[in-house]
Amino acid sequence: MIDYLRIQKIIHWLMAIIIMLDLNVAQKFGGEMELLDRLESRVDHATAGMIVTFLFVLRIILRYRYGAPSLPQTMPLWQTYLAKLGHFGLYFLMGLLIVSGITAANFTNDPIVVFGLFNLSSEVDNLYMFELIRGIHEFTTNAIIALITIHILAAIYHHFIVKDDTTKNMLKFWTRKSVR
Repeated sequence: MIDYLRIQKIIHWLMAIIIMLDLNVAQKFGGEMELLDRLESRVDHATAGMIVTFLFVLRIILRYRYGAPSLPQTMPLWQTYLAKLGHFGLYFLMGLLIVSGITAANFTNDPIVVFGLFNLSSEVDNLYMFELIRGIHEFTTNAIIALITIHILAAIYHHFIVKDDTTKNMLKFWTRKSVR
């Protein structure tokens, strides 16, 4: 049985942590904020998004090159189908979040400088396009939250009810199988 490389597991968990933290930063946008706080939160959100973008591209390359572990042979066909569909959905939504986030940032008139180097904004005020793309970004955010929730519930199901090694394999970083 093929196993994820240690680096694939690390990227998975790093992305999970950064995405959860970034969702916390992003949820503040809906509330009342001073302009400077809003601009600072946008920069924090965009910076986390760029880190996730780098990790996402690396993750896709590694998955293409080394594949993914096979699912347990005891898993019913419908669960196998849903597992593959769920992972494809997560990858698709992550990609759409990245593209819509960068595109929305482009249509703001306030600078969004990530890492103190790159301004994602064109600094041209196009409120119509910003609102349109931001709507897509927000919808995608809610959709990925739903899929992440299902993903976590499936991991809990496999660990505590089915008691197969699906979840354990993503938690082990020290086995020889992980080193290549």
